[in-house]
Amino acid sequence: MPWKANRPVDLKIEFITRLRRGERMSDLCVEYGIARKTGHKLKNRFEALGALGLEEQSRAPKHRPHKTPPETEALLLAERRAHPTWGPKKLKEVLERRLQRQLPATSTIGEVLLRHGLVEKRRLRRRHHANGTMLRPAAGPNDVWCIDYKGQFRLGDGSYCYPLTVTDQHSRYLLGCDGMSAISDAASREVCEELFRAHGLPKVMRSDNGVPFASTGLGGLTKLSAYWLRLGIILERIRPAHPEENGQHERMHRTLKRETARPARGNLLQQQERFDAFMEEFNRERPHEALDMKRPAEVYLDSIRPYPAQLPELSYPGYDDVLTVSSRGVIALPRRQLYLAAALANQPVGLRELDDGRWLVSFATLDLGHIERNNRFTPLSSNPPEVT
Repeated sequence: MPWKANRPVDLKIEFITRLRRGERMSDLCVEYGIARKTGHKLKNRFEALGALGLEEQSRAPKHRPHKTPPETEALLLAERRAHPTWGPKKLKEVLERRLQRQLPATSTIGEVLLRHGLVEKRRLRRRHHANGTMLRPAAGPNDVWCIDYKGQFRLGDGSYCYPLTVTDQHSRYLLGCDGMSAISDAASREVCEELFRAHGLPKVMRSDNGVPFASTGLGGLTKLSAYWLRLGIILERIRPAHPEENGQHERMHRTLKRETARPARGNLLQQQERFDAFMEEFNRERPHEALDMKRPAEVYLDSIRPYPAQLPELSYPGYDDVLTVSSRGVIALPRRQLYLAAALANQPVGLRELDDGRWLVSFATLDLGHIERNNRFTPLSSNPPEVT
């Protein structure tokens, strides 16, 4: 509207005043450079609202049919505060299932959370393009279990907690989360035994390269991983410094830390109670986007491979000899003793003569290395073992 003044309202008042004195609408509109439609609009507004009708009117819509109702916002905010790590998709799915009605779009829920300060903007990070690996994809439950120690944290009594976690890769089901006072091979085996008895055996156990899952010794073996091999479980390890190869397990760890360790509980027993509650919620209440918003408990099934009452005896068909590794990690050859690994103490290994005169040494399904013609041992992987 081309009003010729710094304050358009002054000209509007002047326009209406002259119009009320009897001047013609058409002449005034030409003088003030406005359309007759605008002039009549001002006249009608003045007659309806008086001088206030000449003030600039807000162009915002008087009614927004798509505005989120306050009661819906309150439900979203309450659910988010109860579950601080749940995003808009999970909140929408959980509340829609509970309320049996449709909620606003995920993007709208995200805007509500952002407006109320319940969303932290993430820093942009460079995407990591990992090279291909030999890790097996999980086509069904118990194809691959992932095991790891989450980073330790201090409890209220000053002691440290080291959570040992196990998940099923296909279903995201959190099989175990046990708080320990230290990283322990024996304690880790006890947890595995308990899980194997409850759920059966997986085909593959995936871990990083740290203790007690792997070592720098022969075949990267530890007593725990040798125990897995005895049960017919295949070993998988991600590459060093590549946690993204076990990305879904690491993502679970991030949620675990936020919901159970901030703040930490007073002692290990109290912290374990919190872990147990987290497992129940994670498995049975929290929807997962990778599962089409299903809960892990809706996807996971126990393994059809039961845990045996006794460790199966290892047999080496096609091998020429079977030797038992001593408690010191040594096997006795005709003319010397050969150190293999302490992790293989009291375990049977198979020896098979090859066409080139060397002897292949194997444990369960894992080939360890070759005894050369000069009786020196050449490992197939990891650091060379000591020869005694």
